[in-house]
Amino acid sequence: MSRPHDGLRIFFHFGNPFQVTAHKGSSRLLALLSSFEQNLAENMIKLRPKEISDVFSLSWTRHAIKSISEVHTNIKTLIMDLQFPVSDWDENWIDMYLDSSVKVLDICNALSAELTRLDQSNLLLRYVLHILNISTSVPSSEQLRRARVSLDDWLKQTNSTSPKLESCHAILQTLQATLCLSKVKNSAKGRVLMRALYGVEVMTLFTCSVVAALLTGCSKSLMDVHVADGFLWVEAFNDLQALLNEEIRSQLQSGKVRILKEMEALKMNALMFHSLTNGIAYKEEPRQLSIDLDKDKLNTPRESYKEEPAQLSIDLSKDEMDTPRNDADSQGRQRLQECMRALTNGGKVFAHELDSLSQQVNDLFQVLLTGRDALLCNLRASSMTKNNKLDVVRL
Repeated sequence: MSRPHDGLRIFFHFGNPFQVTAHKGSSRLLALLSSFEQNLAENMIKLRPKEISDVFSLSWTRHAIKSISEVHTNIKTLIMDLQFPVSDWDENWIDMYLDSSVKVLDICNALSAELTRLDQSNLLLRYVLHILNISTSVPSSEQLRRARVSLDDWLKQTNSTSPKLESCHAILQTLQATLCLSKVKNSAKGRVLMRALYGVEVMTLFTCSVVAALLTGCSKSLMDVHVADGFLWVEAFNDLQALLNEEIRSQLQSGKVRILKEMEALKMNALMFHSLTNGIAYKEEPRQLSIDLDKDKLNTPRESYKEEPAQLSIDLSKDEMDTPRNDADSQGRQRLQECMRALTNGGKVFAHELDSLSQQVNDLFQVLLTGRDALLCNLRASSMTKNNKLDVVRL
């Protein structure tokens, strides 16, 4: 089990005083609340990976961000179905929604900054893949040298993170400090709304903490959120939280996994490329050099030819593949080509998943922004209506 200092523990000491019962609201309100909480539980269940190792991936991270977008969209639908105009909201509810949503927007900005940094560093990888375009010709030793230099620079950049991403921990702490289930009196719709918003905030807080931990490679952002019984989604949430927190802390603290697997595969291939090209003697015109040596051999006595076979290294010509050394060089070329092919394929997968995740974060940002704008527009419209009524009364 995780220790107290491994993350933030949040306790809510209450029973279920906000449970909506028949005498506090209509059956319609109960049906709306039940449907919303069941959908929230289903979103949490869908986040459980088939294999726990799948969590350490850009594809799962994208799925997690998409789930947050869905529950925030669902809460907007619920507000419309409740037929609960903002003019009837308590000011505290409005402040709570605006404050929590702006913090999630800040988290979106931090995630976008890190994904942009990764995309920019990926330009080095694209340059490498352009140099090692094995579909056109076998790269020369000079091209291999340039690819090694760029790959080294890329590897260094993958070991850092955006300063904005590091700030996620502080934002999450602030968000959890305001997490609570507000008491509501004399408003059945208000109780439904606050209960639903609480569920959305719990899922958003926890999921964002997991995403931040995965992208930073540090478990300090993970949170243990303790929720009382009485919610239809509480069992699904507790199971998900226990599974993810235990595994992520275990992997990160043991040093087994520190990066997302799409990037890990690329780094392993980059290191393999570095190892395979380590023994190459770089020349400006390696292929021409091989041809010139062949010509010399045609005009040189056999005795002198025997004394100079060692300078050809990995780029021996194909018609000399009849000696043990040349067999070894052929195997080296084959391994190098396989490594370059793996780099190319891995680079395409990484770029695709990175772009998809960035788009999903942008979508979440827009969902939050449109929700805030709609609330503020309704507030302004409500204020104008009240002012017009006051003017009529004065007349």
